[in-house]
Amino acid sequence: MRDLVTRMNALCDALPFQTSWYLKDLATGETANRLGDTPVPSASTRKISILMAALKAVHDGKLALDQKVTIDAKYQDNDSGTFQHLTPGFWISFRDALVMMIIVSDNTCTGTVVDLVGLGEIQRFCESIGMSRTVHRFGIPPRLGPDHSLDQVTTTTPSDQGLLLEMILRGVSDKTAAARLGSTPELCRLGLDILSWQKLKTRLPSLLPLGTKVAHKTGTGSRGFMDAGIVFKDDHPLFILTAYTEHVPAALPDGTPGFAAAYQVIGKMARLSWDALGG
Repeated sequence: MRDLVTRMNALCDALPFQTSWYLKDLATGETANRLGDTPVPSASTRKISILMAALKAVHDGKLALDQKVTIDAKYQDNDSGTFQHLTPGFWISFRDALVMMIIVSDNTCTGTVVDLVGLGEIQRFCESIGMSRTVHRFGIPPRLGPDHSLDQVTTTTPSDQGLLLEMILRGVSDKTAAARLGSTPELCRLGLDILSWQKLKTRLPSLLPLGTKVAHKTGTGSRGFMDAGIVFKDDHPLFILTAYTEHVPAALPDGTPGFAAAYQVIGKMARLSWDALGG
């Protein structure tokens, strides 16, 4: 682990922007981090906790996976996902709204889900499971430039997201662990499956062998790019890696677009972890 951490940090040190991360080797239980407890904009990685708070509401009987959810035009003023472009007034199931919120980061569905679950309930869910540095502030994010303050956006930490991912993973096979999420193994399995259906694969999975299972959620903010997930080998969980870039410039001195450099460092850290931890 020590050599891996050194190599990951060297990748981060070589870039003119902040990169923070949290890593857990699921075989040994060893963990490491770089600025793991430092709050950063969550961007759409916030949707992992929204998903699990929604599944808790299902378990509590407040919502149902098969209930109809009408897509209202008031949620379509956003720039993420696909439903923003569709004719409003159609309906999908609540389950399918959760799926679209994760796999294509659809903010029309996210805003709808947040209002159904309740922003306060989502925040209470995070606090109840130990995500002490995660603060949810809206359903659909405001359009802000890169000079925004942290208290204008939903914030989290690499360690908080790592904690949540591990709790979901444990909840799949352990009723007590699932209960800590206010859920059941079956609902935790659904949550993990949805994360594994992710269609945006240019970060954590980008340098892993084709077909590698990664249960993850990406995020794109006005000043950074991120990804948080569980990487599997042969359907067995290998490691958890959550990575966040901050203050990414439009272009690096050599002309490389900033977003490309951010994607690359996240992909390279995942590959280093894969090679070092038994991939």
